[in-house]
Amino acid sequence: MPYRAPLSDYQFLLDHVIGFDQVAATERFSEASADVVSAILSEAGKMCEEVMAPLQRPGDLDHPRLENGVLRTSAGYPEGWKAIAEGGWIGMSGDPEYGGMGLPMTVTTAVNEMMSAACLSLQLAPLMTQGQIEALEHHASDAIKELYLPKMMAGEWSGTMNLTEPQAGSDVGALSSKAEPNGDGTYAVTGQKIFISWGDNDFTENVCHLVLARLPDGVPGTKGISLFLVPKYIPDENGKPGVANDLKVVSLEEKMGLHGSPTCVMQYDGAKGWLVGQEHGGMAAMFTMMNNARLGVGGQGVGAAEGAYQHALAYALERKQGKTPSGTIIDHADVRRMLMDMRADVFAARAILLANAAAIDMGTATGDTDWAARAALLTPICKAFGTQTGMRVSDTGVQVHGGMGFIEETGAAQYYRDVRVTAIYEGTNGIQAMDLVGRKMMDGGEAASRLLDEIEDQAEHARATLPDLAGPVWEATESLRETTEWLVSQSDMTARFAGATAYLGAFARVLGAHYHLSAALADPDGPRAKLARYYVNAQLPEHAGLLAQAQKGADDLYALNIEELAG
Repeated sequence: MPYRAPLSDYQFLLDHVIGFDQVAATERFSEASADVVSAILSEAGKMCEEVMAPLQRPGDLDHPRLENGVLRTSAGYPEGWKAIAEGGWIGMSGDPEYGGMGLPMTVTTAVNEMMSAACLSLQLAPLMTQGQIEALEHHASDAIKELYLPKMMAGEWSGTMNLTEPQAGSDVGALSSKAEPNGDGTYAVTGQKIFISWGDNDFTENVCHLVLARLPDGVPGTKGISLFLVPKYIPDENGKPGVANDLKVVSLEEKMGLHGSPTCVMQYDGAKGWLVGQEHGGMAAMFTMMNNARLGVGGQGVGAAEGAYQHALAYALERKQGKTPSGTIIDHADVRRMLMDMRADVFAARAILLANAAAIDMGTATGDTDWAARAALLTPICKAFGTQTGMRVSDTGVQVHGGMGFIEETGAAQYYRDVRVTAIYEGTNGIQAMDLVGRKMMDGGEAASRLLDEIEDQAEHARATLPDLAGPVWEATESLRETTEWLVSQSDMTARFAGATAYLGAFARVLGAHYHLSAALADPDGPRAKLARYYVNAQLPEHAGLLAQAQKGADDLYALNIEELAG
């Protein structure tokens, strides 16, 4: 089925739900008027529909391959990258001084989500490059910025990030890669990195790797790690790709999904690199890129969910089975339940995604620490709930197809296979949940409390017009507040972590209800209110069980000893 960019949903969310008017009202983003944003999204949607979506299935069948050390990408991907680059979609939020558009992250996030729905494997390439652009903007020297940023924003060069090693996954501090000073301001980087998305390609002039490694005087753990920019080809005096650096792609991983995206094992053998940020300050610099990527990965989940929903809906409208008014399965109650679940969840996850991006924009434009705290609070929720939604909706999409969903020919299974890794990379969803109840609650829950106040205020306002929606939203929010206060009171972090995933899920459910209520207030007699009513009645109640689980502590998790668990 052809992909259709959900432009009306984006426009509605920007206009009525996530408060994008506040972003456009700032001096920093004053040029992002409604007309301008609408035109940008329309053009991006056209590119996604006409160029990227046709590459979805071919990339799944025609895998990248190494031929005598040269990486060959899937058929059509070089042309797809060219369209992305020439459209300016890589440097949308980049600094105009270096060729970027300077657009709000909210707009970039919407475009990235559309690209994810159209072809997730290819979208991962510009997403990685965007993350590197942001890291360099914040931490690189002026000389590096002037050389690398214009080429990356133009799509002439691409970027990656290299964290993981065979023995150092989520425990990044256990890495063994090293960097030795060359005596001329550069460093010799040596080590092996795994799981490197788009570690190489055949459509950009250069591939620029951000690599975490330890200097000779670096202490053990994360505090001794530095960050280095290591290009595939060393730029010459004219800034052109020169001699090959001492690095290579050792092999490509065979994966469950994302077949069109090469996942590389990278080997560095004294490769020349340049320090980014301060010595031993690599994690701070890399987290700039990772936070960008976590928002982007949440968007990948939402995009995959959108694609899976559209695919399932088209099948349900066509599949004839049973005696129904339309003659197709869409009139069966259980099929309708699945489709309503999918659509309501996609709306909730997309709203959280764009609200997160808008908070980032407000923090950037105003310097207000409350906005920065809001963005930080929403990031783990956005990443985890967005990717869980992608998995849940794509799984349901297979079910809507019935037996044909298990047959690769229909393409339904690809959405699930492709999106499954999003709950793992850029920090597993369990790590996101731990971050939410740990680091994000170090303020005593103040950022969370401010957000809950806003949700309850809106629910109070809505009682007069939509009491059947406002009441449950207010009550769920108050329950979430009580659990938040309980979590903050727990000094035993294991007790917090035991219920972290459940707590994040409940928080997301309440946020989803809040944004659905906003939509219903703007469209009280229309389809938005009908969808909100379904969400509040059928999906919001999940929060109660999740909050109960969140407060159980860790005793039940450790009740079985290791021998009993294995027995």
